[in-house]
Amino acid sequence: MLKVGEVLVSDDIKEKEFVCNLEKCKGACCVEGELGAPLEEDELPIMKEIQEEIKPYLTRDGLKAIKRQGAYVLDEDGDYSTPTIGGRECAYAIYDEQGILKCGIEQAYLDGKTKFRKPISCHLYPIRVTKKKDFEAVNYHKWSICSAACALGKSLGIPLYKFLKEPLIRKYGRAWYKELVMQIEQEDKKPVKRNKKR
Repeated sequence: MLKVGEVLVSDDIKEKEFVCNLEKCKGACCVEGELGAPLEEDELPIMKEIQEEIKPYLTRDGLKAIKRQGAYVLDEDGDYSTPTIGGRECAYAIYDEQGILKCGIEQAYLDGKTKFRKPISCHLYPIRVTKKKDFEAVNYHKWSICSAACALGKSLGIPLYKFLKEPLIRKYGRAWYKELVMQIEQEDKKPVKRNKKR
């Protein structure tokens, strides 16, 4: 476990190797699970503000779900998330020509229609952030649908913290990320303790 500022970072973040492999998983994280993507409270007004800009990018079913449920929903645990289509895919998800689920919000962002890329929880995945009273905990969310991403990350030798450099900087800032990397590199330089043979 590393402590970077007021954020606790699990060892998995530096040890797990991971690179999204959309050709294999087809964007399953946008459809699997019982709820939509988690939203932070400061993202709620943004989700309302961008509706007109992202509307041309969304599916008919997605637009219907948003009209019926709103730009976001409040679940029974008191957390906010994106609405879903029939309890399945995120209402903001779109299919590309290869049948891969992608984010309609992100597509609008890439086309310069909005400054908001997508919810930070989506950008950070498979990292999940848990907020406590005095700190935040950054953990790796292990899920079978990401097995291809783990295999690709291992073959390329890319650890999670490097693959998710951009969203980690978006969430915590460049200085924080620099400190994270420094701590990880210092950990890696520590000599391994071995018991001497008697």
